[in-house]
Amino acid sequence: MSRTRTAMLAALALVAGASGTALAATVPADVGTAAVPCTVDYTVQNQWDTGFTAAVTVTNSGAAKSNWSVKWSYAGNQKVTSGWNAKISQSGAAVTATNETYNGTLSTGGSVSFGFQGTYSGTNAIPATFTLDGVTCNVDGGGGPTDPPDPDPTGPKVDNPYSGAKVYVNPEWSAKAAAEPGGSRIAGQPTGVWLDRIAAINGVNGGMGLRDHLDEALTQKGSGELVVQLVIYNLPGRDCSALASNGEIGPTEIDKYKTQYIDPIAAILADSKYASLRIATTVELDSLPNLVTNVTPRPTATPNCDTMKANGNYTKGVGYALNKLGDVPNVYNYVDAGHHGWLGWDDNFSATVQTIKQAATAEGATVDDVAGFITNTANYSALKEQYYTINDSVNGKSVRESKWVDWNRYVDELSYAQAFRQEAVNQGFPSGVGMLIDTSRNGWGGTARPTAPGAMTDVDTYVNGGRIDRRIHVGNWCNQSGAGLGERPQANPAAGIDAYVWVKPPGESDGSSSAIPNDEGKGFDRMCDPTYTGNPRNGNNMSGALPNSPLSGHWFSAQFQQLMQNAYPPLS
Repeated sequence: MSRTRTAMLAALALVAGASGTALAATVPADVGTAAVPCTVDYTVQNQWDTGFTAAVTVTNSGAAKSNWSVKWSYAGNQKVTSGWNAKISQSGAAVTATNETYNGTLSTGGSVSFGFQGTYSGTNAIPATFTLDGVTCNVDGGGGPTDPPDPDPTGPKVDNPYSGAKVYVNPEWSAKAAAEPGGSRIAGQPTGVWLDRIAAINGVNGGMGLRDHLDEALTQKGSGELVVQLVIYNLPGRDCSALASNGEIGPTEIDKYKTQYIDPIAAILADSKYASLRIATTVELDSLPNLVTNVTPRPTATPNCDTMKANGNYTKGVGYALNKLGDVPNVYNYVDAGHHGWLGWDDNFSATVQTIKQAATAEGATVDDVAGFITNTANYSALKEQYYTINDSVNGKSVRESKWVDWNRYVDELSYAQAFRQEAVNQGFPSGVGMLIDTSRNGWGGTARPTAPGAMTDVDTYVNGGRIDRRIHVGNWCNQSGAGLGERPQANPAAGIDAYVWVKPPGESDGSSSAIPNDEGKGFDRMCDPTYTGNPRNGNNMSGALPNSPLSGHWFSAQFQQLMQNAYPPLS
């Protein structure tokens, strides 16, 4: 499915039916291929009896601009009531949209998108003429009797949904954080909403369901832009290499995943009531990379991962989710891409991108359904190692030969995420894909944080003395002792990175330190047991887990307190 349409139309007329999104266009016979100063794509995304939402994309073929103004007039009684990504005003039938402070630059050949909500009665015709800084543009409205409507329109999307937007603060998490001593310092931070079972869609044990969160998001949004972060996490045979987060849907129950989980979520997100929200999804963490690293003949293979690779239900499930959620114009899908300490080795890195692409082109999905990728979700890998790089050597030995790095090509999440993005583009994903990095628990501050490089005695002393990540082994993932809050959520923090995010809500456990009977489909994984001596996936090291932890997703006060104590940057 395409996000934008490329036909250049000089005049359009639209009469939208009650079903909305119907487009009709008249294409004059003399439309040629001559260069035009600008093109406007005006798309009615949703329409109901008295209102509609529309998206506008302007492509500039003239000189580069540092500010812009787009104008049009309505033939009917349409009134713009609110807008996003532009300052929109209306006088009578005439409408003017000017840039915000963050999107004024419009290069030659570049595009900018904005949207709005409006009211109407009778018909809702597309304006016949648009101007960019006073110059008349060609109009691309797509669809019509001579150009049938795209059956799966996604509408224009912004390049980075986090730019210029607030991010949703989950009131349930915020209340738990605020109830902790000192927790008010971070209770206002945005975190992910985890849809980790079917019941979560409508709310568990009287808690907020998906619609409740979206309704609250509309309240928080006000007149600006707001991103809602959702974690889509309920694949058949979920988390085949671990037990703490095993799910409720069996390995063969792909139809249940589609009809009882993804379809209801997609239907709610497609409600026109929520069209003004930007919805960023983290799609199925700890799934597709398992098909690379934890299957036969790898020494870390598990029977469950072999099963999921053989039946293809991880690939089918992710593809279906990307397709259905990607159909919603204001949804931005970010596919989980593990972390550097899992996938940074040569045998894993490119193969993981290939595996994700297979899923992104399965079950009707295309690479255009992927807005980007997210790394370090619910993990602890340091954002940036300050005191050594992959290019350092000690006494003729590369840091790659150290026991900690162990021939990995990446030593931190930032370098890994930037390289992963480039490899994805190389393998056919759109050049505009972005990256998210979960920084909720990778700060590693406190008294154990190094303040200088390690001694140059040998390569292991050098790396161990200077590494920010203080885990026993980079493969340890459950409730890690000594961890701290990382960088606060922020947009556009580095090249190729859409945002640092807190997808894993700080204070929510990774898994229980001992077996706890439950009806949530969650097992007991020894990697959450502080007495566990390890397995091949963590080099047969101690687990490094905190004691007395509850089931995954449940509140873990001791961990929350530790994360605040060891926050880096420190909390004030």
